Order: sequence, then C-alpha cells, then structure tokens
Amino acid sequence: MSPFFSPAPLLLANAWDASSAQAAEAAGYHAIGTSSAAIAAMLGYQGGEQMPFDELLFMVRRIRASTALPLSVDIEAGYGDSNDAVDANVARLAELGVAGINIEDSRVVGGRRELLPPEHLAELLRALRPAFPHLFLNARTDTFLLGRSAALDETIARGQAYLEAGADGLFVPGITAAADIHEVAGTIACAVNVMCMPGLPDFATLAQLGVRRISMGNFVHDAAARQVRAVLATIRHQQSFASLFDDEIH
Repeated sequence: MSPFFSPAPLLLANAWDASSAQAAEAAGYHAIGTSSAAIAAMLGYQGGEQMPFDELLFMVRRIRASTALPLSVDIEAGYGDSNDAVDANVARLAELGVAGINIEDSRVVGGRRELLPPEHLAELLRALRPAFPHLFLNARTDTFLLGRSAALDETIARGQAYLEAGADGLFVPGITAAADIHEVAGTIACAVNVMCMPGLPDFATLAQLGVRRISMGNFVHDAAARQVRAVLATIRHQQSFASLFDDEIH
C-alpha cells in the first residue's frame, strides 16, 4: 500500500531539489512532497505559478531520478487556465511516476492570493479522478491560510465538496487549533493534511486529533536558506574560511 493511503499519520518531507530529496531519504522519511514555493525561490521566482511549468517539471524529473521514495507534487492551482490544460500537466507528471499531486483552491492574482469558488476545484477534481485513478489527489483549501471569517465551516463545506468530487485528501494549511483540527478530521472522511505552522500541536497530538498527513511547506527550505546566508556572511566578515571547519577543529 502507498504511504499516502496509510491509516497512520504520514510525516511528509517537503523537498525542492535532488539533494534535499536524498537528505530526506537518508533521514528515514517514507515519502516526499515537493514545495512549489521552495522550488520557485530556489529558481529565483516568486510563488503563485510565476515559474514556468516546464521548470517545475525539470525539478520533479531530477527528484524522481535521485530517490525511489514515493513523490507527491505540489502543482499549486494546476498551472493551466482550463481543465484540459491542467489535465495535460498532470499527465506529464504521471509519466514520471509520481504517486500524487497537491492542488489548491486559490490563485495569486496581481501579487495577492484569492480564494476561488469551491466549484472551480471540484470540477477540476471530477475531471482528474477518472483520468488518473492511481494518483493520490490532495485537495488544498486556503480558508484558514487567508483568514476567512468562518474558516472552519467553510473548510468543512469545501472539504465535503472536494471529497465528493474525487479527492483522496484534504490539505488545510494554516489550521492550528486542536478543536478545529479535530472537527475537520472527524467530519471529512478522507486523509486530512496539516502543515508546519507556529502553534501547531506536536505529532502525537495531531495523530490523536485524526490527522493523517503532516507536511512542512517551504519552512525547511527557508531555514536552510538562512543557514547559507549566515555562512556566507561569516566568511566575508572573518575574511577566512575557518568557520567552515569549526567542527573538524573542535
């Protein structure tokens, strides 16, 4: 059975290139998901589908070639203006042997993320489900991420619609309160996915609340990028490479 369908919570390592995917495998993770924001940042793009799909596809190809772990790909809102265009993009990913996709119900328009009507993603899921029966379809809703006034009720309504349209999982980034997580996981009969956020309960608590997927978003990439900036700044400040070998010296 694919780990994406496991009854136990799956801690998903979010990778952005071949080396981060290999690091996840070496650390003992059982599955990888790409972070579109991290890949975009690595390639010098803003998030929100600013990077060309072909460049995303290239990175996915390299990740697939570097590890045998099951891979789910974050395709944001699908990188297409029609169901046919999104279907074609998913087909190209399926040819690479990915195990699933993550697709969301918001878009970045003019630099601002906006929630789309739930019918938009539901219709897309209904088209994708029969075309890709073996892919894990993780439907992301940005109700909590965008601070909607009735985020819990809207999340449940959208989650039900996406489940009925063929989704295997419901991804709710931004949800952190235990009561909200328990309500969503107890109401929506699919694999509920939460994401690393300040204030998110620990993994054991999330399991008790009914969560089935735990992901990292772009936070690990951001932490790694801060480390790189710190290392480069230290070298320039010290006018020496000694800091690179402190572990060996001590």
